[in-house]
This record gives sequence, C-alpha cells and structure tokens, in this order.
Amino acid sequence: MRASVALVLLAGGLTACGSESGTPSLTWYTNPDNGGQAKLAAACTQAANGKYRIKTSVLPNDATQQREQLVRRLAAKDSGLDLMSLDPVFIAEAANAGFLRPFTSAEEAQFTQGVFPASVENARWEGKLFAAPFWANTQLLWYRKSAAKRAGVDPTAADFTWDKLIDAALRSNTTVAVTGNKYEGYMVWISALMASAGGRIITNPERGSDATVDFDSPAGRATATIISKLARSRAASPTLSTEIEDPARNTFNAARGGFMINWPYIYAADLADAEAGVIDKSIPADIGWARYPQVTAGQPSKPPLGGISLGIGAYGKHENEAVEAARCITSEPNMKAYMLAEGNPAARPAVFDDPEIVKQFPMATLIRDSINAAAPRPITPYYPDVSSGVQSKWHPPASVNPNTTPKETDDFIPKVLRDQRLL
Repeated sequence: MRASVALVLLAGGLTACGSESGTPSLTWYTNPDNGGQAKLAAACTQAANGKYRIKTSVLPNDATQQREQLVRRLAAKDSGLDLMSLDPVFIAEAANAGFLRPFTSAEEAQFTQGVFPASVENARWEGKLFAAPFWANTQLLWYRKSAAKRAGVDPTAADFTWDKLIDAALRSNTTVAVTGNKYEGYMVWISALMASAGGRIITNPERGSDATVDFDSPAGRATATIISKLARSRAASPTLSTEIEDPARNTFNAARGGFMINWPYIYAADLADAEAGVIDKSIPADIGWARYPQVTAGQPSKPPLGGISLGIGAYGKHENEAVEAARCITSEPNMKAYMLAEGNPAARPAVFDDPEIVKQFPMATLIRDSINAAAPRPITPYYPDVSSGVQSKWHPPASVNPNTTPKETDDFIPKVLRDQRLL
C-alpha cells in the first residue's frame, strides 16, 4: 500500500512539472459541483490574457476524503497543488502544518474587505490569512406550511425554539429531518446547538493538544437534551442515524415530511425535482423558511457556518499567478455567477442585494443574515480528531444521554489529542 501511495504522489508531482515554459498552468483542486468551478476557471483563464491558465481536478464527494487526498499530496510537497477548495474546518490544520502559503498583508485586503466576518475568521490561523473566502454557507429551518398550520406554530416567530419545533412535529404527526449520520454533518448539528446555547466546544484552541473541551457545561447538556428528545421521539426519521443532506431532503419531501434543518441548496434542488416529476409539483409552493431554531427562547441562535475558501499550496511553482487567479475567482461578479449557477451562497454580503440573486433566492436576506450570525466550528489544527471524537461519543443520536454523554466526551477527547486514546 505504501508503495502504491508513493507512486500516486510521484505521478502527481511529475504531472505538475509538465509546463515549465510558456504560459504557467495552475491546477485548482475543486470540491464536486455541477461544473460551476470549471466554468470560473475558464472565465478567469480568458481574463488573464495569457498570464496563466487554470485547469481543474475534482476531489472526492466526502469532505473527509477530500482532506485525506490533499494532506497526502501536500505532505509529499507536491508542487502540483496550486489552488485548492478547502472546507473551512481544515484550514487551521493545513496552515499549522506549513502546507499553505499565507497571503501577505498587502494582499489581505482584497480577500477580506466586504467579506462575511465569520468566513474571514475561519480563514485565519495565528493572525495570518491562509485562505480566500469563496462561498459561505449556513443552514436554515425549512418547513412545510401545511404542517406548521396543522401544528398551530409560526416557525418565523422571534422565540421559536427546538423544543417548539419538535413539539410541532409531534402534534402534526410529521418529522424533523436532520443529518444524524456518523460524519461531519452530525458535527455541524452538535456544534451549532452548542453555540446557540452560549457554549463553545473548545474554549482555548490556541493551546493545541492541551485545549479545553467544554461539553460538560450547561450548553453541552442543553445540546444533548435536544438531540436526545428528537432522536427518541416519533418526530425523528426512522433512518435518522444514517441520514446525510439529501436523504434528509427526501424525508422532508415524503408523506410525513414537516420540518428540516438543511443548507440552502435544497430549495433549487426541490424546484428541479418538481419540474422533473421526481416529487409532487405541489411541494415547492408548500415550503417555507426561517432562521435556525433557538435553544433558549429569546437567545438568538447561532447557525452553523460552512462554505469553501481557496488555499494556495506552499510548494507550488507559480505563487504570484495563483494569487491573481484567487483574486479573479473570488471577485464579486464571479461569486454572483457561481451562486446563480450552483446555488452556493456568496462570501460577500453585497451579492445578496443583487436583483438576479433575490429573484432566484427569495430567502436571500435570511441567508445573508444567518451567515452574519453564524458561528464557526472549532478553529484548531486538531479539528479532525476533535470532530471524530465527538461523533464517536454522540452517535447514534438516540444513545445521547444529557447526564453522561457531555462528561464522557470531556474525558475522552483530551486523551485523544494527547495520544492517550485511539479513535
């Protein structure tokens, strides 16, 4: 296996050296989409007027697999990674390892001014900007208007909580679809609940492996209470413990679908499915949206932060051209074009006021305000271990116990970070 991996890494390095003369060729490793990033690569290549050209290479679907592929190549100092689309939670790890080229102070302004503060915060490590926010993301509460009416609730009310949400689903004999599989999407749910309850999973991430995990707290116990209540109720999907984003959308669109926590892409996806006859054509008109539910009534929720930022490989041979390419890709017009094409929200708030965006995304203002209020997941180079450790103690959702799970997590994760326990 080691020999095979070495050959793959060597092949990647040799490929990168193929165009030492002429127009610099940049390889942009992208997360999967419907071709939107490839179109931006072509547009920016044309705009460069021969200064550089961009080709794309698509990473695996799963965020964890994307990280593994990039880390293997970067650890081998592969010069073929010029640009890469990074999940925000992996930026600190890659930056701490020396895998990313930091932007200079002179370059920072063009990538941070007019950008969501939370996206910028997530792109920094130890005071330096290591990635350029490209698109941001957050989750909304999606609901069937008919189900909310039967339950007698208004999900857009200023004090709408998770308790009211679960109770509404029970009264209307519907489900609350969430991502409960043992993967990063479950960590997104846990982290957002913790932040909305006023807590933090890691209270001092700058201490690295000596950081303090804080689940055994009022916020941690409130998080466990909500997950336990939903998972053990009739409001949970029968397949909650294996659901990721699209299966959760299928649950929402099924006969007992009533409520769902999910990313904004689901709206365009449902419109397309209704047009194609995959789901009933009446469903889109029955869909409403609201801000992420509160944990405590009157305490504003902190929705989860997602998205993609562009990192520049530390070992690339065309750093200046890569910076120019990143500037082109993350420009306001290109963020708008990508949002219209792929449904992924721009990282610049100004885009959300554009008439074309508002027409295609009637919930644009809510998305923008939710991203502005969003809380990042823990910013730490040990994030993969933290996330895996949380998932191991909190999965399946029905096993979560407010009296024991938070404390067990606080005992377990520090030992994992100090190599005293294995995941």
